[in-house]
Amino acid sequence: MYFRHLLIKESKILDADQENLKQALAQAQRLINEGALTKALDQVEEIRKVYPASEHAALIEARAKRLLGDSSYAVAVLQKLAKRIPDAAAVQLELGIACRQESRTLDAIIALRRAVTIEPELSSGWQILGELLADRGEVDASEMAFRKQMAVTATHPGLKKAVELAAEGKLGLAEGICRDYLYRYPTDVNAIRLLADIGMQLEIYADAEKLLHRCLELAPDYHLARNNYANALSKIGKFGEAMAEVAYLERVEPENLAHPVLGASVLVNVGDFQGAIRRYKRVLEKSPKHSRLQMSLGHALKTVGQQGDAVEAYRRAIDNEPTLGEAYWSLANLKTFRFTSLELQAMKRLVNAGGIDARDEYHLCFSLGKGLEDSEAFDESFDFYQRGNALKREQSGYSADANSAEIASIIQSCSQTQFAQREDFGHEAADPIFIVGLPRSGSTLLEQILASHSQVDGTMELPNILRFVRHLAAKKNKSDESLYPAALWDLSAEQCRDLGQEYLDSTQVQRQGAPFFIDKMPNNFPHVGLIHLILPNAKIIDARRNPMGTCFSGYKQLFATGQEFTYGLEEIGRYYADYQQVMAHWNEVLPGRVLRMQYEEVVEDLEAQVRRMLDYCGLEFERECLTFHENERAVRTASSEQVRRPIYRDAMQQWRHFEQHLSPLKRLLLTSNRPNAKY
Repeated sequence: MYFRHLLIKESKILDADQENLKQALAQAQRLINEGALTKALDQVEEIRKVYPASEHAALIEARAKRLLGDSSYAVAVLQKLAKRIPDAAAVQLELGIACRQESRTLDAIIALRRAVTIEPELSSGWQILGELLADRGEVDASEMAFRKQMAVTATHPGLKKAVELAAEGKLGLAEGICRDYLYRYPTDVNAIRLLADIGMQLEIYADAEKLLHRCLELAPDYHLARNNYANALSKIGKFGEAMAEVAYLERVEPENLAHPVLGASVLVNVGDFQGAIRRYKRVLEKSPKHSRLQMSLGHALKTVGQQGDAVEAYRRAIDNEPTLGEAYWSLANLKTFRFTSLELQAMKRLVNAGGIDARDEYHLCFSLGKGLEDSEAFDESFDFYQRGNALKREQSGYSADANSAEIASIIQSCSQTQFAQREDFGHEAADPIFIVGLPRSGSTLLEQILASHSQVDGTMELPNILRFVRHLAAKKNKSDESLYPAALWDLSAEQCRDLGQEYLDSTQVQRQGAPFFIDKMPNNFPHVGLIHLILPNAKIIDARRNPMGTCFSGYKQLFATGQEFTYGLEEIGRYYADYQQVMAHWNEVLPGRVLRMQYEEVVEDLEAQVRRMLDYCGLEFERECLTFHENERAVRTASSEQVRRPIYRDAMQQWRHFEQHLSPLKRLLLTSNRPNAKY
């Protein structure tokens, strides 16, 4: 099948010669398979003496040259060949592999996509495409390619159906088919990996880890499964084991950048940003044109406060891939960075010319919104913010109605009586300090202040509580009815204490040894009841800011993941109303449990508000909390550069520059029956 299209092309050769040619080509291919690459090239030269126009011989020559390390020669030959026979899947596949070896990732992806379009059954094409997309951080597209590869290699119709269902997001049905299939065929490693993939999507990481471990017992050389296994180990906090798997993969597949990139992400997850930076730099020495890797390096440099180096990395990414909208947004997202007029013009040309990927387009739109806002071109800025939000909202699938229903369910279920009956539940530890609220509400500022205290470790936005929620909800498909929050009241005292212990154990790797630590996941606010049940002595701080300032700041922020409610003025306004409603409920049923900190009050009287927050946390006042901007800790949020400056007021009323465009949001906030709604 590999050379099918080429042999059809060469059918113009006389039948008698055709057989001779096929035998000669087969001999050249055998020599390559045996590793006799120089002899294979000699064979190609002999073929060309008789058949100088043989495209098949040119393909074999390119492959041999690539395997000998001369991938630039191979690319040149294959590009010419692809123009002469554009419908040859084998040529596109080999071109994709050679471009990958040359670190020409975009060209490789284009060629591989052509290959699998021409020949959808090309298993190796789907696999390499999946690896390249994973390397670029395009997780969904990567998984889709891997599922296509699995569907191609699967021989059982049930397994093919499971792959299709998983691709459609019908994970419960796919899981059922997989389990039934594995009951009959327990050693099918593809099915085991698919079931593990479903577990990863459902965030049941422990089950996925066990499945992938079994998969590797059966097939130790299944490198894709080992990469997945390392990822699963990382998700359950087994970071040392994850890095050991990555190290093995890097030895056996040194050309596969997905492995070192995964290793760097593991280091990022444990807060070892300097280690991640060293790893990125080592890979970039071999692959300097890898734009996504340059961008990842920039993210790590930004996190540790090396803004100048981060800017250089982002600009190198743009030089390598001028349409990479995410690199422009990475610059804009530094907040203190300012685009030049030439950079603004370049971005405008890209978005107005059309033909770019939707992902690049909305990143560019948000970048232009920020750049034009900095230039005080507020009307034009809002046009691009609006355009970027519209593009992003098309992909999000967020439902304001569903969110309101979830909040209503929590309020109805979590009564004061239920909590009163469980006063002795949970783990007694007082280590965690939760900061909740909406993104862009000043939560990073509060975190930086607290993390400047000698008794408090700053961490990051930890996903642990949200994982507990998803486990309790027991949803395998989006359409399934959630068992949360009703499931809270089925938990025993022992189970609540165990969950508290599990939270403490799973967050230990993020800590540096201080008695207290911060969990700044803003989306924890609906789950104050769960936090109270499992960690009744933990502190909870509600970060507040003027609603218009909060909502508009969220609207013009393009988040890396999550926060899908921010991509529409109505959506974010309704979300804010839901947030205020559920926080009012917690204050009613758990009085005094949550401390509200108002951003504007912190800005106006820093010391008084810092003392108030420290008193609530049971901490002695330390002067370092007032000089928080001198703290050199890593900060991963969009406010990373802002909290490295002394307290400032210039961001408090920025939304007023756009006030004429925000009437729908303002009207929604004013009519949502909240007290003190003045803007």
